[in-house]
Amino acid sequence: MPQNTRYGIIGCGMMGQEHVKNIALLEGTEIAAVFEPDAQMRAAASRLAPDATFATSLSELLARADLDCLVIASPNYRHAEQIAQIADSRPLPLLVEKPLLTDPDDLPRLTRIAKTYPAPIWVAMEYRYMPPIAALLEAAPAITGGVRMLTIREHRFPFLEKVGNWNRFNSQTGGTFVEKCCHFFDLMRLVIGHPPVRVMASAAQSVNHLDECHQGHTPDIIDNGYVIVDFKGGARAMLELCMFAEGARFQEVISAIGDQGKVEAFVPGPTRFWPTDLGPAPTPLIEISPRHPKGPELRETPVDPRLLQAGDHNGSTFYQHQKFLDLVRGHLPAPAVTFGDGVWAVRMGLAAQQSALTGQAVSL
Repeated sequence: MPQNTRYGIIGCGMMGQEHVKNIALLEGTEIAAVFEPDAQMRAAASRLAPDATFATSLSELLARADLDCLVIASPNYRHAEQIAQIADSRPLPLLVEKPLLTDPDDLPRLTRIAKTYPAPIWVAMEYRYMPPIAALLEAAPAITGGVRMLTIREHRFPFLEKVGNWNRFNSQTGGTFVEKCCHFFDLMRLVIGHPPVRVMASAAQSVNHLDECHQGHTPDIIDNGYVIVDFKGGARAMLELCMFAEGARFQEVISAIGDQGKVEAFVPGPTRFWPTDLGPAPTPLIEISPRHPKGPELRETPVDPRLLQAGDHNGSTFYQHQKFLDLVRGHLPAPAVTFGDGVWAVRMGLAAQQSALTGQAVSL
Protein backbone atom coordinates (compact mmCIF):
# COMPACT_ATOMS: atom_id res chain seq x y z
CA MET A 1 0.00 0.00 0.00
CA PRO A 2 1.47 3.45 -0.92
CA GLN A 3 2.69 5.55 1.98
CA ASN A 4 0.75 8.70 2.85
CA THR A 5 2.10 12.06 1.77
CA ARG A 6 3.30 13.60 5.04
CA TYR A 7 2.95 17.32 5.71
CA GLY A 8 4.74 19.64 8.08
CA ILE A 9 2.64 22.67 9.08
CA ILE A 10 4.34 25.89 10.18
CA GLY A 11 1.80 28.05 12.00
CA CYS A 12 -1.59 26.66 12.94
CA GLY A 13 -3.73 29.68 13.67
CA MET A 14 -6.93 30.42 11.77
CA MET A 15 -5.52 29.88 8.27
CA GLY A 16 -3.24 27.04 9.31
CA GLN A 17 -6.24 25.18 10.71
CA GLU A 18 -8.07 25.70 7.42
CA HIS A 19 -5.12 24.09 5.64
CA VAL A 20 -5.19 21.14 8.04
CA LYS A 21 -8.94 20.61 7.55
CA ASN A 22 -8.63 20.62 3.77
CA ILE A 23 -5.55 18.38 3.65
CA ALA A 24 -7.56 15.88 5.73
CA LEU A 25 -10.13 15.70 2.91
CA LEU A 26 -7.48 14.47 0.46
CA GLU A 27 -6.90 10.75 0.16
CA GLY A 28 -3.48 9.45 1.20
CA THR A 29 -2.35 12.47 3.22
CA GLU A 30 -1.20 12.91 6.80
CA ILE A 31 -0.36 15.86 9.03
CA ALA A 32 2.86 14.51 10.49
CA ALA A 33 4.29 17.51 12.34
CA VAL A 34 3.18 21.00 13.43
CA PHE A 35 5.13 23.97 14.74
CA GLU A 36 2.80 26.40 16.52
CA PRO A 37 4.18 28.40 19.48
CA ASP A 38 0.82 29.68 20.79
CA ALA A 39 -0.70 27.28 23.34
CA GLN A 40 -4.34 28.00 22.44
CA MET A 41 -3.77 27.52 18.70
CA ARG A 42 -1.66 24.44 19.39
CA ALA A 43 -4.53 22.91 21.39
CA ALA A 44 -6.98 23.63 18.56
CA ALA A 45 -4.59 22.10 16.02
CA SER A 46 -4.14 18.98 18.14
CA ARG A 47 -7.89 18.37 17.99
CA LEU A 48 -7.78 18.58 14.19
CA ALA A 49 -4.61 16.49 13.81
CA PRO A 50 -4.45 14.23 16.87
CA ASP A 51 -1.73 12.00 15.40
CA ALA A 52 0.64 14.86 14.58
CA THR A 53 3.85 15.52 16.49
CA PHE A 54 4.08 19.07 17.84
CA ALA A 55 7.53 20.57 17.47
CA THR A 56 8.87 23.23 19.85
CA SER A 57 10.76 25.06 17.09
CA LEU A 58 11.00 25.25 13.33
CA SER A 59 14.40 23.57 13.55
CA GLU A 60 12.87 20.62 15.38
CA LEU A 61 10.15 20.28 12.76
CA LEU A 62 12.65 20.44 9.90
CA ALA A 63 14.71 17.70 11.55
CA ARG A 64 11.92 15.21 10.86
CA ALA A 65 13.28 12.87 8.19
CA ASP A 66 9.85 11.61 7.10
CA LEU A 67 8.29 14.86 5.84
CA ASP A 68 7.34 15.12 2.16
CA CYS A 69 6.32 18.80 2.02
CA LEU A 70 5.79 21.93 4.09
CA VAL A 71 3.04 24.55 4.49
CA ILE A 72 3.88 27.99 5.91
CA ALA A 73 0.81 29.58 7.52
CA SER A 74 2.55 31.75 10.10
CA PRO A 75 2.08 35.54 10.50
CA ASN A 76 3.09 37.49 7.38
CA TYR A 77 6.25 39.01 8.80
CA ARG A 78 7.63 35.53 9.60
CA HIS A 79 7.47 34.20 6.04
CA ALA A 80 10.78 35.51 4.70
CA GLU A 81 12.90 34.32 7.63
CA GLN A 82 11.20 30.91 7.64
CA ILE A 83 11.68 30.43 3.90
CA ALA A 84 15.37 31.24 4.38
CA GLN A 85 15.72 28.76 7.24
CA ILE A 86 13.95 26.03 5.26
CA ALA A 87 16.21 26.67 2.26
CA ASP A 88 19.29 26.37 4.46
CA SER A 89 18.30 23.18 6.23
CA ARG A 90 15.44 21.26 4.56
CA PRO A 91 14.32 22.52 1.11
CA LEU A 92 11.18 20.44 0.68
CA PRO A 93 8.26 21.25 -1.65
CA LEU A 94 6.77 24.35 -0.08
CA LEU A 95 3.33 25.97 -0.07
CA VAL A 96 3.69 29.41 1.49
CA GLU A 97 0.71 31.51 2.47
CA LYS A 98 0.30 34.94 0.97
CA PRO A 99 1.83 37.43 1.12
CA LEU A 100 5.19 35.95 0.21
CA LEU A 101 6.95 38.77 2.09
CA THR A 102 6.14 42.10 3.74
CA ASP A 103 9.47 43.95 3.74
CA PRO A 104 10.89 44.87 0.31
CA ASP A 105 14.38 44.61 1.81
CA ASP A 106 13.85 40.84 1.92
CA LEU A 107 13.22 40.59 -1.81
CA PRO A 108 16.86 40.25 -3.01
CA ARG A 109 17.58 37.47 -0.52
CA LEU A 110 14.38 35.56 -1.33
CA THR A 111 14.98 35.95 -5.06
CA ARG A 112 18.44 34.39 -4.67
CA ILE A 113 16.92 31.56 -2.64
CA ALA A 114 14.20 30.89 -5.21
CA LYS A 115 16.74 30.64 -8.06
CA THR A 116 18.57 27.76 -6.40
CA TYR A 117 15.80 26.16 -4.32
CA PRO A 118 15.84 22.49 -5.40
CA ALA A 119 12.11 21.87 -4.83
CA PRO A 120 8.95 23.70 -6.00
CA ILE A 121 7.65 26.79 -4.17
CA TRP A 122 3.89 27.39 -4.51
CA VAL A 123 2.39 30.68 -3.26
CA ALA A 124 -1.10 30.24 -1.78
CA MET A 125 -3.27 32.47 -3.97
CA GLU A 126 -6.40 30.45 -3.34
CA TYR A 127 -8.81 33.00 -4.82
CA ARG A 128 -7.87 31.59 -8.24
CA TYR A 129 -9.60 28.37 -7.22
CA MET A 130 -12.95 29.67 -5.92
CA PRO A 131 -15.54 28.03 -8.22
CA PRO A 132 -17.14 31.30 -9.45
CA ILE A 133 -13.75 32.93 -10.06
CA ALA A 134 -12.41 29.80 -11.77
CA ALA A 135 -15.52 29.89 -13.98
CA LEU A 136 -14.85 33.56 -14.79
CA LEU A 137 -11.23 32.79 -15.65
CA GLU A 138 -12.34 30.04 -18.03
CA ALA A 139 -15.10 32.05 -19.72
CA ALA A 140 -13.54 35.51 -19.93
CA PRO A 141 -11.28 35.16 -23.01
CA ALA A 142 -14.01 33.96 -25.36
CA ILE A 143 -16.89 36.03 -23.96
CA THR A 144 -15.02 39.33 -23.68
CA GLY A 145 -12.83 39.00 -26.76
CA GLY A 146 -9.91 40.00 -24.54
CA VAL A 147 -10.28 41.78 -21.19
CA ARG A 148 -9.85 45.55 -21.46
CA MET A 149 -11.23 46.47 -18.03
CA LEU A 150 -11.36 44.48 -14.81
CA THR A 151 -13.15 45.61 -11.64
CA ILE A 152 -12.84 43.82 -8.32
CA ARG A 153 -15.10 44.96 -5.50
CA GLU A 154 -14.79 43.54 -2.00
CA HIS A 155 -17.16 44.71 0.74
CA ARG A 156 -16.42 42.61 3.78
CA PHE A 157 -15.98 42.36 7.55
CA PRO A 158 -13.05 43.86 9.49
CA PHE A 159 -9.88 41.91 10.11
CA LEU A 160 -10.54 39.14 12.64
CA GLU A 161 -8.63 38.82 15.90
CA LYS A 162 -5.39 36.85 15.58
CA VAL A 163 -2.67 35.77 17.98
CA GLY A 164 -0.96 38.82 19.48
CA ASN A 165 -3.05 41.09 17.22
CA TRP A 166 -0.27 40.92 14.66
CA ASN A 167 -2.70 41.75 11.83
CA ARG A 168 -3.48 45.19 13.26
CA PHE A 169 -0.22 46.85 12.19
CA ASN A 170 1.36 47.69 8.83
CA SER A 171 4.80 46.73 10.11
CA GLN A 172 3.67 43.11 10.53
CA THR A 173 1.19 42.72 7.65
CA GLY A 174 2.81 44.79 4.91
CA GLY A 175 -0.35 46.93 4.95
CA THR A 176 -3.90 46.02 4.02
CA PHE A 177 -3.24 46.24 0.26
CA VAL A 178 -0.48 43.64 0.75
CA GLU A 179 -2.04 41.47 3.45
CA LYS A 180 -5.58 41.23 2.12
CA CYS A 181 -5.44 42.43 -1.45
CA CYS A 182 -2.42 40.61 -2.90
CA HIS A 183 -5.01 37.98 -3.95
CA PHE A 184 -6.74 40.56 -6.10
CA PHE A 185 -3.56 41.91 -7.66
CA ASP A 186 -2.67 38.33 -8.55
CA LEU A 187 -6.07 37.93 -10.22
CA MET A 188 -5.56 41.17 -12.15
CA ARG A 189 -2.32 39.91 -13.68
CA LEU A 190 -3.83 36.49 -14.36
CA VAL A 191 -6.94 37.84 -16.10
CA ILE A 192 -5.28 40.60 -18.10
CA GLY A 193 -2.20 38.62 -19.04
CA HIS A 194 0.23 41.55 -19.13
CA PRO A 195 2.53 43.11 -16.52
CA PRO A 196 1.37 46.15 -14.55
CA VAL A 197 3.13 49.44 -15.26
CA ARG A 198 1.53 51.98 -12.89
CA VAL A 199 -0.47 51.95 -9.65
CA MET A 200 -2.63 54.76 -8.22
CA ALA A 201 -4.46 54.52 -4.89
CA SER A 202 -6.55 56.48 -2.43
CA ALA A 203 -7.24 54.90 0.96
CA ALA A 204 -7.75 55.55 4.67
CA GLN A 205 -8.42 54.04 8.06
CA SER A 206 -11.87 55.50 8.65
CA VAL A 207 -13.74 53.15 10.98
CA ASN A 208 -12.07 49.94 12.10
CA HIS A 209 -9.86 49.39 15.18
CA LEU A 210 -9.53 53.09 16.06
CA ASP A 211 -10.73 52.37 19.61
CA GLU A 212 -8.19 49.57 20.12
CA CYS A 213 -4.81 49.78 21.83
CA HIS A 214 -2.27 46.97 21.73
CA GLN A 215 0.92 47.33 23.78
CA GLY A 216 0.47 51.09 23.78
CA HIS A 217 -0.18 51.44 20.04
CA THR A 218 -3.34 52.11 18.03
CA PRO A 219 -3.74 49.93 14.91
CA ASP A 220 -2.75 51.68 11.68
CA ILE A 221 -4.18 49.43 8.94
CA ILE A 222 -6.42 50.99 6.29
CA ASP A 223 -10.01 49.77 6.03
CA ASN A 224 -11.18 51.28 2.74
CA GLY A 225 -9.75 52.44 -0.54
CA TYR A 226 -9.57 52.42 -4.32
CA VAL A 227 -6.68 51.20 -6.44
CA ILE A 228 -6.30 51.68 -10.21
CA VAL A 229 -3.66 49.64 -12.05
CA ASP A 230 -2.54 50.34 -15.64
CA PHE A 231 -1.15 47.39 -17.58
CA LYS A 232 1.18 47.10 -20.53
CA GLY A 233 -0.97 46.91 -23.64
CA GLY A 234 -3.52 49.42 -22.39
CA ALA A 235 -5.83 47.37 -20.18
CA ARG A 236 -6.63 48.63 -16.70
CA ALA A 237 -8.06 47.26 -13.48
CA MET A 238 -9.64 48.73 -10.37
CA LEU A 239 -10.00 47.45 -6.83
CA GLU A 240 -12.68 48.83 -4.50
CA LEU A 241 -12.18 47.70 -0.91
CA CYS A 242 -14.38 48.34 2.11
CA MET A 243 -13.83 46.42 5.33
CA PHE A 244 -16.87 47.65 7.27
CA ALA A 245 -19.60 46.47 4.87
CA GLU A 246 -20.32 42.80 5.59
CA GLY A 247 -24.14 42.93 5.38
CA ALA A 248 -24.55 42.13 1.69
CA ARG A 249 -25.38 38.84 -0.01
CA PHE A 250 -22.07 38.78 -1.88
CA GLN A 251 -18.67 39.72 -0.49
CA GLU A 252 -16.83 40.02 -3.81
CA VAL A 253 -18.06 41.01 -7.26
CA ILE A 254 -15.56 40.69 -10.13
CA SER A 255 -16.31 42.11 -13.59
CA ALA A 256 -14.18 41.32 -16.65
CA ILE A 257 -15.11 43.42 -19.69
CA GLY A 258 -14.02 43.42 -23.32
CA ASP A 259 -15.40 44.74 -26.57
CA GLN A 260 -17.44 41.57 -27.14
CA GLY A 261 -19.01 41.13 -23.72
CA LYS A 262 -18.72 40.88 -19.96
CA VAL A 263 -18.34 38.12 -17.36
CA GLU A 264 -19.10 38.73 -13.69
CA ALA A 265 -18.50 36.53 -10.64
CA PHE A 266 -20.51 36.94 -7.44
CA VAL A 267 -18.80 35.44 -4.39
CA PRO A 268 -20.46 35.08 -0.95
CA GLY A 269 -18.54 35.61 2.26
CA PRO A 270 -17.78 32.82 4.74
CA THR A 271 -20.79 30.56 5.27
CA ARG A 272 -20.34 30.62 9.05
CA PHE A 273 -21.08 34.35 9.11
CA TRP A 274 -24.41 34.07 7.26
CA PRO A 275 -27.36 34.46 9.69
CA THR A 276 -29.34 31.23 9.89
CA ASP A 277 -32.63 33.13 10.22
CA LEU A 278 -32.14 34.37 6.65
CA GLY A 279 -32.25 30.85 5.27
CA PRO A 280 -29.53 29.07 3.27
CA ALA A 281 -26.33 30.94 2.57
CA PRO A 282 -26.09 32.49 -0.91
CA THR A 283 -24.87 30.33 -3.79
CA PRO A 284 -21.95 31.71 -5.84
CA LEU A 285 -22.88 32.89 -9.32
CA ILE A 286 -21.40 33.98 -12.60
CA GLU A 287 -23.23 36.01 -15.23
CA ILE A 288 -22.28 35.82 -18.90
CA SER A 289 -23.30 38.95 -20.86
CA PRO A 290 -22.41 38.96 -24.56
CA ARG A 291 -22.98 42.18 -26.52
CA HIS A 292 -24.26 40.52 -29.70
CA PRO A 293 -26.70 38.92 -29.47
CA LYS A 294 -27.65 40.43 -26.15
CA GLY A 295 -28.81 37.80 -23.68
CA PRO A 296 -27.35 37.68 -20.15
CA GLU A 297 -27.14 34.21 -18.64
CA LEU A 298 -26.89 33.66 -14.88
CA ARG A 299 -25.22 30.43 -13.78
CA GLU A 300 -24.89 28.97 -10.29
CA THR A 301 -21.48 27.63 -9.24
CA PRO A 302 -22.31 25.76 -6.03
CA VAL A 303 -19.65 24.56 -3.60
CA ASP A 304 -19.64 21.15 -1.90
CA PRO A 305 -20.97 21.69 1.68
CA ARG A 306 -18.04 19.68 3.08
CA LEU A 307 -15.65 22.23 1.60
CA LEU A 308 -17.66 25.15 2.98
CA GLN A 309 -17.33 23.62 6.44
CA ALA A 310 -13.57 23.18 5.99
CA GLY A 311 -12.81 26.87 5.54
CA ASP A 312 -13.85 30.42 4.76
CA HIS A 313 -12.84 30.58 1.09
CA ASN A 314 -15.63 28.89 -0.88
CA GLY A 315 -13.80 25.62 -1.31
CA SER A 316 -10.73 27.17 -2.90
CA THR A 317 -8.29 25.95 -0.25
CA PHE A 318 -9.26 22.35 -1.03
CA TYR A 319 -8.86 22.77 -4.79
CA GLN A 320 -5.52 24.50 -4.25
CA HIS A 321 -4.32 21.61 -2.10
CA GLN A 322 -5.47 19.09 -4.70
CA LYS A 323 -3.12 20.70 -7.21
CA PHE A 324 -0.28 21.17 -4.71
CA LEU A 325 -0.53 17.48 -3.81
CA ASP A 326 -0.32 16.60 -7.50
CA LEU A 327 2.84 18.70 -7.67
CA VAL A 328 4.38 17.01 -4.62
CA ARG A 329 3.60 13.59 -6.08
CA GLY A 330 5.17 14.48 -9.41
CA HIS A 331 1.93 14.71 -11.41
CA LEU A 332 2.37 18.42 -12.21
CA PRO A 333 5.55 19.74 -13.82
CA ALA A 334 5.66 23.06 -11.94
CA PRO A 335 3.68 25.21 -9.47
CA ALA A 336 0.59 26.87 -10.94
CA VAL A 337 1.26 29.88 -8.70
CA THR A 338 4.97 30.62 -8.81
CA PHE A 339 7.40 32.52 -6.64
CA GLY A 340 7.34 35.22 -9.32
CA ASP A 341 3.55 35.45 -9.09
CA GLY A 342 3.85 35.95 -5.35
CA VAL A 343 6.48 38.67 -5.78
CA TRP A 344 4.36 40.58 -8.32
CA ALA A 345 1.33 40.52 -6.01
CA VAL A 346 3.41 41.97 -3.16
CA ARG A 347 5.03 44.60 -5.39
CA MET A 348 1.61 45.78 -6.54
CA GLY A 349 0.32 45.88 -2.96
CA LEU A 350 3.33 47.82 -1.72
CA ALA A 351 2.93 50.26 -4.63
CA ALA A 352 -0.72 50.78 -3.68
CA GLN A 353 0.27 51.40 -0.05
CA GLN A 354 2.88 53.94 -1.18
CA SER A 355 0.50 55.69 -3.59
CA ALA A 356 -2.20 55.98 -0.92
CA LEU A 357 0.35 57.46 1.49
CA THR A 358 1.91 59.96 -0.90
CA GLY A 359 -0.96 60.75 -3.26
CA GLN A 360 1.33 60.01 -6.21
CA ALA A 361 1.17 57.30 -8.86
CA VAL A 362 3.85 54.63 -8.56
CA SER A 363 5.56 53.20 -11.64
CA LEU A 364 6.52 49.53 -11.69
